[in-house]
Amino acid sequence: MNTAYKSSLEVCKRHADRLAWAMSWLRGKFPLSPNTLQDMEDTELAVLDQFSTRFSKLQDAMGAKLFPAVLELTKEQGEFSAFLDKLYRLEKMGAISSAEHWLLLREMRNEFSHDYPDDPAIQSAILNKAYNLAGDLLSTLNQIEIFAAKYLGSNAGRDL
Repeated sequence: MNTAYKSSLEVCKRHADRLAWAMSWLRGKFPLSPNTLQDMEDTELAVLDQFSTRFSKLQDAMGAKLFPAVLELTKEQGEFSAFLDKLYRLEKMGAISSAEHWLLLREMRNEFSHDYPDDPAIQSAILNKAYNLAGDLLSTLNQIEIFAAKYLGSNAGRDL
């Protein structure tokens, strides 16, 4: 199996597992309101932190490491120096559903980098948006793993 792909996939799956756990733990809490957010206990806030951190790390790891590894795995011809070129190629090949939707997920990750500790309305709006998009992020990881398996042969699932 391609080492770069395998290594990237393992990192992504670790983030995905922890993101899915946080989503499951938080399931009854969403949608958040500013008041709900302000009234949360420390444990709940820690899980929200886990959620936002894993969302960001998964999105970043997929874009920075997994996507280029998949392009290498497929032996795609051409120069893909711009990230957008990589996204459109992955979309055209069927590895991801939509380059535009991926950019929305990336934008969501960027929103987490801004801290609004004194504005629970903004915080809850960002978290609600991310919670709604997190399933798409996990689905994209699953889709790209299924796509890459075609290039790895019949032993793909056994190596992980």
